Amino acid sequence: MGDAAVRMKIMPESTDIDLGKLKEEIKKAVPGFARLHAVEEMPIAFGLKALIVVTIMNDKGGHSPDEIEAAFGKLAGVESVVVEEVGLI
Repeated sequence: MGDAAVRMKIMPESTDIDLGKLKEEIKKAVPGFARLHAVEEMPIAFGLKALIVVTIMNDKGGHSPDEIEAAFGKLAGVESVVVEEVGLI
């Protein structure tokens, strides 16, 4: 097999959340079996922005994108995390 890219949309709780700080927390929260590839801001509406996060993980070892989703969902200021796409690279 190989590496898999996992693309997630992370919604902050409100427009008051410091996205720079949240990005730093996301970097720290990436599980050991994965690595952070990219983080981008995506405007939603009325000043609210989502973070689009791409991580790379090896598809061996019994790990799942759900574990990454759960780790990000526990961060302060995160309303929701949705896995949008998973694909082999």
